[in-house]
Amino acid sequence: MVRKRVVKPDDEDRTAAKVQKTERKPSRRWLKRGLLALFVIFILAPFLLTKLPELIQHFVYAYRIRVPFFVDLSQPADFSLNHTINMYLTTEKGISLGVWHTVPESLWKEAQGKDLAWYQNSLGDGRPVFIYLHGNTGTRAAPHRVGVAKILSALDYHVLVPDYRGFGDSTGEPTEAGLTNDAIYLYNWVKARCGKSLVVIWGHSLGTGVSTNTAAKLAGQGVFFDGVILEGAFSIAQQGMELHHPFTWYYWKFPGMGLFFPEPWAENKFVFPTEENLEKMRSPILLLHSEDDHIVPIQVAQKLHEIAVNAQNADRVKLVQFEGSLGYLHNGLYRDHRLPDIIKTFVLSL
Repeated sequence: MVRKRVVKPDDEDRTAAKVQKTERKPSRRWLKRGLLALFVIFILAPFLLTKLPELIQHFVYAYRIRVPFFVDLSQPADFSLNHTINMYLTTEKGISLGVWHTVPESLWKEAQGKDLAWYQNSLGDGRPVFIYLHGNTGTRAAPHRVGVAKILSALDYHVLVPDYRGFGDSTGEPTEAGLTNDAIYLYNWVKARCGKSLVVIWGHSLGTGVSTNTAAKLAGQGVFFDGVILEGAFSIAQQGMELHHPFTWYYWKFPGMGLFFPEPWAENKFVFPTEENLEKMRSPILLLHSEDDHIVPIQVAQKLHEIAVNAQNADRVKLVQFEGSLGYLHNGLYRDHRLPDIIKTFVLSL
């Protein structure tokens, strides 16, 4: 026998109240979301926009990513650079750069236990001197940077590898003008000690922008590098400002960021006018680029080569392309067995 439940008036009231409460929950939830959205749009977003240029500076230079981790940059011997001294140079008030000076491999025995004065005096021995300006992210201890230093030393050249301001154990904060000033200071420091030795600038990635900025600025003073090597050279003008930008492509992945702040490099934040610089340069130039470079397409290097040739001539500007099948990407050219001969040939032509 089935009994019918008798619903009392107070039960009906409670049931109706539950229904109304359930109906109010979604509306309150959407109200909270709406208020949060308004807070983000009218309060948080304007605040973030004022900080965005600073954040993008971090994205561009990535100087706080100090890989490899937990290393002592004052001990280059820990990276098999046992004929290298670590030093610190003050480029301007409050700015101290950590710099490695690796002498030619033929001097490695003589270099053991020598002090900074001996290393500085060795710069005047007549051998070519390279200043290697590295790319963004990490320090002078990164494997591909150590690899380049070893190649140049094995060729019997001197090589100085600085960390720009803010990078590694160098002080200060990176800016385009600041990095350029650091490079100019180091070049003048070397020239004051190397006599008539050749001085060649090797820039990689971001360092190609620093190198060409430095070369163009010195050219305005009637000073020209003996030679310039540009590895993985980039051009903002050629690559475009959005998804193809060489250092901020990940920033543009966020929906709507281009609408909120379309020019993170504005107000002289990040310019590096490589093409304009190449038109002013009168130094022999060697461009090195891998066909499978995933950061800077090979077409950019080809266009820069064309611009530099037009500004000088084909005898003074060379482009060496490395097959994509070798898998060097953006940082791996130092592994190529042909590279020492390519560098040696370039130096002998200076």
